[in-house]
Amino acid sequence: MNSNLTFTRIGYAYVPTTHIDSSIEWYTKHLQCKLVQKFEDRGSMIAVLHFPHLHSAALLLVETEDDRPLYLARNGRPFPILAFNCPDIEGTHRRLKLGGVEVEPLQSLGEGEAKYFYFRDDAGNYLEAAWSIWDPEDELREQQ
Repeated sequence: MNSNLTFTRIGYAYVPTTHIDSSIEWYTKHLQCKLVQKFEDRGSMIAVLHFPHLHSAALLLVETEDDRPLYLARNGRPFPILAFNCPDIEGTHRRLKLGGVEVEPLQSLGEGEAKYFYFRDDAGNYLEAAWSIWDPEDELREQQ
């Protein structure tokens, strides 16, 4: 490992929820995450979720009493807090929509070099599903 590096990658992404068990169920069902661990920290529960790719950041659901779904404001409009790579963006859009997830229309950038759509999780957090010709390839994790 190169010890001269200050940072090597994004390690975790924190996503709030007021109902951790239903959010765990939502993320494992719709985004195919795997629950790795659930524990109490500073008075509320945290769930560690992994995506199937070996080098992906962990998603940490953080239970809170504060019902404030996350989004960024971009020029006065909501903008997602996270983007998830999808190897089959059209299939993912169709699957989420059929699964009852609130999804927005599929968008294309340029001449189809990138495609994306926005959606909300069960806690109302504003998220993005994305695909592009520039997405890095990664290995899958061993099945645990």
